[in-house]
Amino acid sequence: MADEAYRAGIVGLGYIGGADQVSGDAIGQMVSDLDGTHVDALRGHPRVAVASGSSRDTGRRERFEARTGVPAYADWREMLAEESLDIVSVATYAPVHADITVACAMQGVRAVYCEKPVATRVADAERMLKACEDAGTLLVVNHNRRFQPNARRLRDLIADGALGALTSASMQWGSGRLGNVGTHFIDTIQMLTGRAVEAVSGTLDSSGRPDCRGAQFRDPGGWGVLRVERGLICTVDAADYGTLPPLISIHGTEGSAVLDGRDVALDYRDGRRDLWPDPQGSSSMDVAVGEIVDWLDGGSAFPYEASEAVRTLEAIVGFHVSHAGNAAWVEMPLSGRDRELEVLSG
Repeated sequence: MADEAYRAGIVGLGYIGGADQVSGDAIGQMVSDLDGTHVDALRGHPRVAVASGSSRDTGRRERFEARTGVPAYADWREMLAEESLDIVSVATYAPVHADITVACAMQGVRAVYCEKPVATRVADAERMLKACEDAGTLLVVNHNRRFQPNARRLRDLIADGALGALTSASMQWGSGRLGNVGTHFIDTIQMLTGRAVEAVSGTLDSSGRPDCRGAQFRDPGGWGVLRVERGLICTVDAADYGTLPPLISIHGTEGSAVLDGRDVALDYRDGRRDLWPDPQGSSSMDVAVGEIVDWLDGGSAFPYEASEAVRTLEAIVGFHVSHAGNAAWVEMPLSGRDRELEVLSG
């Protein structure tokens, strides 16, 4: 399929799915501040043709059709039945990610590009993995630092031992929302260190800040500790009304690294300092779509396993389980009813 375009559809035509600023206004966010959108990343690739979209919202459908000139369905099930699609972006609220992804796999969609968090229950996330594995469908979760050049460069530098033996790590951000915002940070820690979270001790913020996506969602922030493989401890500071800048810090015997957005600062124990400014290239979503196309072409393995996003969700759910047990340590993997516990992130 060297010259033929891949047909893509988008389920969820709001803020990040359809680059819809009306939807962004409803949650007080600007599309221009995003690290890409599904519609722009798909339309921006020369080998991808956006063929359809789907949204329950009439206004979003009308605005999408006006911007793209392609049809928008009111029901994603009808879109899957009527359109022959190679790629489907799932840019809906997290509680319905699993059902849509499983249906895509069963319909023969070859790649699903799903928003984060992967799901709201661990059991649902694993259902997504199994359906895609059984169908031979590539599942990609939009943890954007997986596709940012500086984050990848820092991952490789840490793996090469430039920071020495790792001794500790920390993450902090304002706005709470462990499920919707914290998913990026926890996933990034696992990416940068190459180590999975083994246990969680957490306390949720009980201030009750309203969720910007609506009263049906409850996704508090909190504070806690992650124990990562090989004994690495990572602290978490993410209060609902916090004002801390969003930073990830990783410390080793030979130096420390701070990831600030897309910028990296390295301080070595011998006094050297190295700064990596954001290279200001393609958006992370442009990179992800390019790598999806490479995978569809059969030219390369995809560099990011969706199972890592499931591990990230498990750590988030672990925070809630730990809080219910007065911050008791909760070991991964979760078992029993904890796998069905829902974190109502948007």
